[in-house]
Amino acid sequence: MKDAQGNPMFGHIKWRRFAAVLVPAVAAASLLVVGIANGAIPASFAVSGSTFKVKAAELDGTGFVQYGGFAQEKGGRMIPGTNIPDPTDAKNHPVAVSGIAKASLTDMCQSVVVPGTSISLVIHAGNNGTAATATDLMIDLTQLNGDAEFGNISIGQDASTLNKGPTGAQGLPGFFGQQADTVKITNLTQIAWSTSAGTFNLNGLDLHVSLNKEECF
Repeated sequence: MKDAQGNPMFGHIKWRRFAAVLVPAVAAASLLVVGIANGAIPASFAVSGSTFKVKAAELDGTGFVQYGGFAQEKGGRMIPGTNIPDPTDAKNHPVAVSGIAKASLTDMCQSVVVPGTSISLVIHAGNNGTAATATDLMIDLTQLNGDAEFGNISIGQDASTLNKGPTGAQGLPGFFGQQADTVKITNLTQIAWSTSAGTFNLNGLDLHVSLNKEECF
């Protein structure tokens, strides 16, 4: 297997300052929500009009997939005759959909600012020696940075054939996808529209409201 420059690639690689920009022009919608619950990945729903930030000292995961999609606000138009969001509608936000079957996050911070105000909601977890954990984790993200290491990765795989992530975490036939047995990202920062999980255990949870526009980064 070779990369775009013709250099050989192996099953275990590292990418420094990894940035996810795997968003095709049109892809299936992936409509997710922040949740702490037991059960299956939620059905489709509209996202809010605000992104949020997540920071973690380290994310360790098994069963990783990634492909292009849309996070759709309430009232977002669909392409006539299809169930695909119209990419020309400002309420349909192109994202990189990332799925991880099992994940742990050390020293996690999540923050969201109420639009037009200095009020923010901030959550900390996994910083008391016990990592936060999640199963069937799905993220609609627009930016992801950190030092990433993948085990047994396949890049450029047809998005409809991805099978290592959460059940149903697949894109449209013919679209770009990638998957790996394992993923490790240190110094992670990301901006996302939504996150969901089958289970999400926030060990050492600390939630507070800030009046000073406090953010994770």
